Amino acid sequence: MCTTKKGEGKDTHLTLISTTSIPCGCSLFLSLVITTVLISLSLSQTAFDSSSFTFSTSVLLRSEMKSSRSLLGACRLLVVGGGSAGLGMASKMARKLPKGSITLIDSIQTHYYQPGLTLVGAGLMNLEQNRRKQKDLIPSGVNWIKDRVISFDPSNNTVRTKEGSKIEYDYMVICTGIEIRLDMIEGLAESIKDQTCPVSTIYLPEYAEKTYRLLSSVEKGNFLFSFPNTPIKCAGAPQKICYIADDILRSRGVRSSSSLHYFTTLPRIFGVENYANALMNVVKDRDINLHTRHSLKKIDGKNRIATFENLEDSSNVEMEFSFLHVGPPCSPIESLRSSPSLTDSNGWVDVNAVTLQSTRFSNIFSLGDCTNSPNAKTAAAISSQLKAVEKNLWDAMNGKPLLAQYDGYASCPLLVSRSKVILAEFSGSSPLESFPFDQSKPSRFSFLLKRYFMPWLYWNGLIKGLWNGPSTFRKLIAPFKKN
Repeated sequence: MCTTKKGEGKDTHLTLISTTSIPCGCSLFLSLVITTVLISLSLSQTAFDSSSFTFSTSVLLRSEMKSSRSLLGACRLLVVGGGSAGLGMASKMARKLPKGSITLIDSIQTHYYQPGLTLVGAGLMNLEQNRRKQKDLIPSGVNWIKDRVISFDPSNNTVRTKEGSKIEYDYMVICTGIEIRLDMIEGLAESIKDQTCPVSTIYLPEYAEKTYRLLSSVEKGNFLFSFPNTPIKCAGAPQKICYIADDILRSRGVRSSSSLHYFTTLPRIFGVENYANALMNVVKDRDINLHTRHSLKKIDGKNRIATFENLEDSSNVEMEFSFLHVGPPCSPIESLRSSPSLTDSNGWVDVNAVTLQSTRFSNIFSLGDCTNSPNAKTAAAISSQLKAVEKNLWDAMNGKPLLAQYDGYASCPLLVSRSKVILAEFSGSSPLESFPFDQSKPSRFSFLLKRYFMPWLYWNGLIKGLWNGPSTFRKLIAPFKKN
């Protein structure tokens, strides 16, 4: 049974981002962007869907549900996972359901803005700028259980936690994210934990600063960067840090004594052709060696040797390194991998890619990195998924058909240096861009969005359930676009 804790009041005021440190050439346009997004946030916060009940009907429904809770002795809504998707979902539904109706389960005490870890690896931010206490982010009125789910029993609407609790629910949203699997590459865990070994990753906060330290100190040799043979969150990050390394080495005057190699399991550098072509120009201009269809299999940290498998002919390629950045293999969390009734054969929550409802249980939805929806696993994708799940979950609770659709939107701000970004926005293999300029070209403006505006939007919009993605922004900015 879920216990209800008294919610602490949270400050709901938005803190405006300062543009005083931004070059004046971009500040006017950035101010326009901020103003337009604030309009979008305001609309998201105050508008009630046309399919929702009138205010008086909603009040009556809330009163009836509150009485029902005391009879059923169960959560109206259980949110599993307290990352960006979980917090965003809990925040949205906390504005619709009575206080105490929602329980969120997650054991984390510190919440990281994970897209910022690339900037930490680049020396452009520090960890302190990218973390908050989880207790300060839990929405008011939401019961937070500091535990983790170890088993799901969807047929009986229950989950069990590590501490032994059995929790019942009427509806559940699974937002457990993705698990970093250092164990899937031989020698990776041992090498990366050794502070004297030049192996690192920006995918874990404890190693993001190690990445920058190594890039600022290694003088010469082979700098290797890998992309895994599994799904991965923020699929652009392994190559972002490669371009950043090039920039840092050039600024240090040691690029000529260094050789950069990017190994990817994919057949090309990026999945969307428009951006792949632009990135290939960067690769050629920076003299970066691209190795497609190669998977990192083994690391000999002591002798500084990395072994890659050629996925075309299964042969092995060994290469010495002075620095190795690993894009780590990823998987669903263990409790999902052992829940075949909820997941596909690989352990991803099996959902309808449009409604994000479970394909087997009508009272379960899922979003974020843990699902098998075909979109790229990014924070930007979560913003658009939140919009669809909020509407569909509310309609499911009220016996209505599910009409909201997730359009597959995802975005990846590809840092190609410490001052320019290719702002990739897409759905599937097609661009779905928001701005009135060619976003496939490296841009200082896009960098400013990545460095200053997106962190602000994350803390003040996404995890508070106020940012539904850029679809409204695209409509407002459309008149400024060229045909």
